[in-house]
Amino acid sequence: MKQNPLKTRLVAVAVFFGLLLLLFFFQLYNYQVVHGSEYRAKSISSNATTEVVEASRGILTDRNGKTIISNRLAYTLTLSEDAFHDEEEENQAILRLTELCRNNDTAWVDTLPLTQTEPFSYLPGTRDNETFLDFLQDHRLSPAALSAEQLLERLRTVFHVDPQLSALQARQIVGVRYELSLRDSYVFAEDVSVALISQIVDGHFTGVTTGTSSARVYNTSCAAHILGRVARIYAEDWESYRDKGYSMDALVGKGGVEEAFEEYLHGTNGTRLITTDDSGRITGMLYTRDPQPGNTVALTLDIDLQQDVENALAKTIRDMQDEDSEERGGAAAVIRVGTGEVLALASYPSFDPATYLQNYESLVEDHRLPMFNRAINGTYAPGSTFKPCTAIAALESGIITPYTTILDRGIYTYYSYPQPMCWLYDQYGGTHGYLNVTEAITESCNYFFYEVGRLTGIRTIDDYATQFGLGQYTGIEVGDSKGSLASPEYAEANELDWTDGQTITAAIGQSYNLFTPLQLANYVATLASGGRHYAAHLLKDVKSYDNSQLVYVYDEEPLNTVEISEANLQAVLTGMHELTTRGSVSTQFSNCVVSAGAKTGTAQVGTALNNGVFVAFAPYENPEIALAVVIEKGGSGAALADTAVEIINAYFSRDDAHVAVTGENTLLK
Repeated sequence: MKQNPLKTRLVAVAVFFGLLLLLFFFQLYNYQVVHGSEYRAKSISSNATTEVVEASRGILTDRNGKTIISNRLAYTLTLSEDAFHDEEEENQAILRLTELCRNNDTAWVDTLPLTQTEPFSYLPGTRDNETFLDFLQDHRLSPAALSAEQLLERLRTVFHVDPQLSALQARQIVGVRYELSLRDSYVFAEDVSVALISQIVDGHFTGVTTGTSSARVYNTSCAAHILGRVARIYAEDWESYRDKGYSMDALVGKGGVEEAFEEYLHGTNGTRLITTDDSGRITGMLYTRDPQPGNTVALTLDIDLQQDVENALAKTIRDMQDEDSEERGGAAAVIRVGTGEVLALASYPSFDPATYLQNYESLVEDHRLPMFNRAINGTYAPGSTFKPCTAIAALESGIITPYTTILDRGIYTYYSYPQPMCWLYDQYGGTHGYLNVTEAITESCNYFFYEVGRLTGIRTIDDYATQFGLGQYTGIEVGDSKGSLASPEYAEANELDWTDGQTITAAIGQSYNLFTPLQLANYVATLASGGRHYAAHLLKDVKSYDNSQLVYVYDEEPLNTVEISEANLQAVLTGMHELTTRGSVSTQFSNCVVSAGAKTGTAQVGTALNNGVFVAFAPYENPEIALAVVIEKGGSGAALADTAVEIINAYFSRDDAHVAVTGENTLLK
């Protein structure tokens, strides 16, 4: 049959237009869906600027999930030197800006190591800052040759500050000029008020731009020495952070867990394109990469226990000061037996982490050193709390057995010098008679441990002390002091005297033995666990910001195991237990809600008042926690027993009801 030519043409036209429509839809899909973001970005590139969107920092919680530090939206001020035509204009603008901030009680970034109020002086511990010294060298200045007042005058000349301005005004200007000399622009002020932002915008402040960031919210006023803080990257640190992909003005952790766990807490910044019209008004915003918040970091701390420990420590020290007006510092550490988890770490005096920046200058100048973390960096002679270590060394090396007895003769006369006395003879003229190791620990008989220490020798004593982690770094992530173990080598290296008689004083925790409170707590935790020595740590686990993914869980094996026979271990632990049931601190421990073992220590420091040291573990039958308390000028360790009992009760009780706290992963019945 002959085809209709008209119909054939119509079909051909229909097919042609159908193909055109398919091609059109294909190109539309390609432009709008496949390459939509790319073409949109190109279309607006002529009137758009790229902006970094700062990712919010990860939050910190305690072991029970209680939020310790979180975030909130905050406004920032950034100052740029490029906006100024000459130094006179720049100085006038800086003075105007700093005066506005001062009137609004707003702190600004100023790392020039001079006080900001008269009389001017160098801030303690800052004159040897490498960046500061490089800056001075560039201008042929030396802090060693110039007083703070003289340096300020020289900097007035360097930065061409108007001589008619007051010294206080000049200090404000040179501080900001110093910051700008390190980098052309920087975040001048953090977390500024909306009211100040309005004044900045309305006042047309040259070189100042406003922005948003996140500010840390502290949900507790305790744990200041542990938490650390966040700040913009220092100029001297920029190179190392740049290699990690950080922007120049990124917020990073400074000190404490904020710095130690930076890799988990720091999120990934995003970017966005902002389009504006000819008048500068924002007309659109397009995210080209979404910011990724930081992870949630759970610490091993029990923040409620931390607060109780800080309160107990502060009360004890204040009561002592009320009695004799002697200023004191102190520290306490609580560790979970068998894991090395740090449950509490307190240092006194302390400060509020939320107001650290506002009070920085007064904190630095405070002679009581409130920013010094005595719990991990303070090193103290352990006194008689070291005797269990000496006992284990003597027992395990076969020098004595649990049944060996030694007669306390009052004065130890083996050496012509020294001839030290047992404390009982020194104070009351009496002796302890014959004692075995358990009784010697309970009575804290110096004579017994003089003899045992001499027979055991300093090498063996130090070997066991090292295994217990004494005079060693604990491994805690925020860093700590190593302390020292008494030995001939240590004495020689530090140009100190060493005689054979030093061994007997080292055996009772004197000589050159210096340990941190955290080391002492971990040593007792190791002893109470039967010899398993774990690294002390603050990290429990890490989860993604939305809790959808477990990023990391701390699960490390012991650093080492101290080999201790059951009989020798029980001989020592029984002596510590009997101290709390029939010994010098039995009255205080009659108020303890669980059984415990403890050891007192009185550390001689060459002053009228000795340091007080106290260690304990609980419960005695199945130890869960170990603790150490040190109070400078605290007298005898027995004076700290009430503090230790209060800490133990805080852990094992709720609301003074003496209800035992259920451990992790335990079913309730």
